[in-house]
Amino acid sequence: MADAKLDASKSYGWAGKILRVNLSTGSITTQSTDPYKAYIGGMGLANKIMYDEVPAGTDPLAPENKVVFAVGPLTASGTPLAGRTTIASLSTFSTDHLIVDAHCGGMIGAKIKLAGWDAIVLEGKAASPVYLYVDNDDVQIKSADAVWGMGTRATTEALCRKEGTDFCVATIGPAGENLLPYACIMNSRNHSAGAGVGAVLGSKNLKALVVRGTGSVNVADPEKVAELSDYMLREVIGSNNNHVVPSTQQEWAEYYDKGSRWTARKGLYWALAEGEPIETGEPKPGEINTVGYRCMKTTKDDGPEAEKYTIKMDGCHGCPIHCYSDMRVPASKEHGGYEITGNTCVPNFPFKYMIPILGDKTTVKDNTEESLVWNQVMGSIMDDLGMWCNYAQLYKDIAHCYATGVFERVLPAEEYSRFDWTKFATNDPSLMAELLPFIARNDSELSYVAHGPIVWCERWNDMDWFNTTASCLISPRGWPVHHAHECFGQVGLLYNVLFNRDDMIHSAVNFQGCGLPIELKKQIAAELWGGEDAVDPDKNYTPMNEHKANFAWWSVVTDVLHDSLTLCNWVWPMAMSPSKSRDYRGDLDLEAKFFTAVTGQEVTTEELYQAGAKIMTLQRANTARGMVGADGKMGCNDFRGVHDLVTEWPFTKQPDKQPFTEGTDKMEKEDFQTALTMLYRCFGWDEKLGCPTAECLDAYDMPDVKAELDELGLLP
Repeated sequence: MADAKLDASKSYGWAGKILRVNLSTGSITTQSTDPYKAYIGGMGLANKIMYDEVPAGTDPLAPENKVVFAVGPLTASGTPLAGRTTIASLSTFSTDHLIVDAHCGGMIGAKIKLAGWDAIVLEGKAASPVYLYVDNDDVQIKSADAVWGMGTRATTEALCRKEGTDFCVATIGPAGENLLPYACIMNSRNHSAGAGVGAVLGSKNLKALVVRGTGSVNVADPEKVAELSDYMLREVIGSNNNHVVPSTQQEWAEYYDKGSRWTARKGLYWALAEGEPIETGEPKPGEINTVGYRCMKTTKDDGPEAEKYTIKMDGCHGCPIHCYSDMRVPASKEHGGYEITGNTCVPNFPFKYMIPILGDKTTVKDNTEESLVWNQVMGSIMDDLGMWCNYAQLYKDIAHCYATGVFERVLPAEEYSRFDWTKFATNDPSLMAELLPFIARNDSELSYVAHGPIVWCERWNDMDWFNTTASCLISPRGWPVHHAHECFGQVGLLYNVLFNRDDMIHSAVNFQGCGLPIELKKQIAAELWGGEDAVDPDKNYTPMNEHKANFAWWSVVTDVLHDSLTLCNWVWPMAMSPSKSRDYRGDLDLEAKFFTAVTGQEVTTEELYQAGAKIMTLQRANTARGMVGADGKMGCNDFRGVHDLVTEWPFTKQPDKQPFTEGTDKMEKEDFQTALTMLYRCFGWDEKLGCPTAECLDAYDMPDVKAELDELGLLP
């Protein structure tokens, strides 16, 4: 395709405009996207705005902090699974309140893009509660007095009734209004964006974004996009997390793996589907029209009892996979939750994380009717309150603080006694209908449990919780594991420490859980990362090597790339395929092929990966400016010593086991330091400190960042 065929007056892929709203002054302005295109969009664009405009050390709840909703050049372009949104701001819950990204699916990203915007930048603070109305280029700040105090469900319904059902509402709930650090933004009822961004919107008196987009995305080569889409759906795409074999033995499949999220099978139904039950059956590779039956996530998350409550599996904009669980659970409503429930991730099965920590304090077993009801009561209430769980950390912390007597020790007597804690033992989920809204008020001692462990563990003198396997806290800076060392050992451990929150990277765990035999995985690993020793069998890990570093680097840059394009990293990247005729090989050039077809700009996979590394380096630079060093001063480039830290338990668990022996994922401290050095080298960062260098900033073409870090004395 030649650029000469394109209309020079049009922007292809990108909408070409950024919307800026100052809530303090009421100013609404527009700027061009062009200055940010080197950072692609989504995470890259949002992080660049935050770097340029929010000074280091800004209080996340101050009017000077900003919130950037950003989409990418592939959003709503016809590219499958391009329905994600990145929301960048400052952390409310982790050490030093540094730059973080929240991500969500649903419909809000597509609506923003179809309204003609690549990003919406929010700053300042409204004098009273408001919502932002965006109807294409008609942008207004409207009073939210009528919905302030409502849950996310009632808010969504009220604003859709007022403005129109074709608007998408992204709203906070009471948790965000009350500035609870664990507050999220919900769109399309149950698609959440965490990392405390709900509290930041609350601090700005901004209840919601209400967006309608009736435009379209200019695509350079629509026929090519359609051709690539069909090819991907027929030959390459798997199920949720890109699992490429079924979980049960099926006639068409050479392999099966019980852990696979390709859970469809004969005799498994959407039992409450409208009209009559729908059988998932055995959707085979190559059948485009049955791809959406592959993932039966209700039963994957909640066990076999969930089948009879399943209405359907649903999805985000542009998603053929559908990993969103829609259920009707009357017992949830009976216990104070909602009857219609649904979510894509942790809020759909929260009690699962509490059961092992509660121990004999509960009689409920996982994957039973009882646990399903607890899960749906908790999940639906959490979502309606707009509360965020920090990837299940809140649930673990509540269970721990009750089971070990922390709550009884630290809460005022009248506060502790207002709840009937014996409901855990008597199987009465109505406890959570009382407990969670009370926490969301953020006006009690109990509410500190939703300020995050870096607050409550010190306040309540329970710092040992950080160093237990039960807590899963991987970073002393305040976040838990998100597919860490249980995912290819050092590979997962490395990317769990690089961000300022849980990493949300699925590139590696998709490969781990795809269902293919380890021998085949090793062959693919050799082709992608340089050697079969890039991967090990689960719980049979070997010491660090350069190929593992390549794998870890690839996992980071592909995730960052997807969050910038924007694509769903739960299904991309497609390193493997369900097709035996392809020898189960995927196609890692798909992102570049779609990018070229949509934007008209020729790009290679290597160039896109370089862009992902550049965006990660930008976030690293922003972190250095605001990070407090060992000397107590803000501005620190010693990532190895201050930031890229791991709690003790990954190295001390299973005392009777040695690292790198069969049956354990126990790691070794010295080996992890070697792993950090190797990963730093992959990015071009300083091998001792882990910070960006002048040389790497030159290589990534970041002269402005280089100049500022030099001026601040943050270049090694």
